[in-house]
Amino acid sequence: MDMRGYQSYKEQAINTMTQGELLLVLYDELVKRAKRAEIALGKEDYPLFEESIQRCIDIIRYLNDTLDRKYPISNEIARLYDFFSYDLNRVKFGRNKAELERLQPMLADLRDTFRTVVGNSTM
Repeated sequence: MDMRGYQSYKEQAINTMTQGELLLVLYDELVKRAKRAEIALGKEDYPLFEESIQRCIDIIRYLNDTLDRKYPISNEIARLYDFFSYDLNRVKFGRNKAELERLQPMLADLRDTFRTVVGNSTM
């Protein structure tokens, strides 16, 4: 398979996405990585678990860093991101499966909320 063509296709797809679509890609990746971490923890694949949780933390950090702080709702969203970052770090260092299972539906709800917002706006 010609990887240059595939890479070019991926770059073109990303470059033509709206900000809202890019945001949803990040949220989808966040939910996917959290699920991957849960599966890895169940299999005792600790390197994959830690890599997946760290990627979740990195995504949350990026989302927090790119918040447009001129809107009042941004402060509330930032507090949510702080909560997720703190709890994901607890999950990572404690290999806490129960806490990860508790967080996953919340991450999915956050993604679904943004999906609704993006669907109803011109983001």
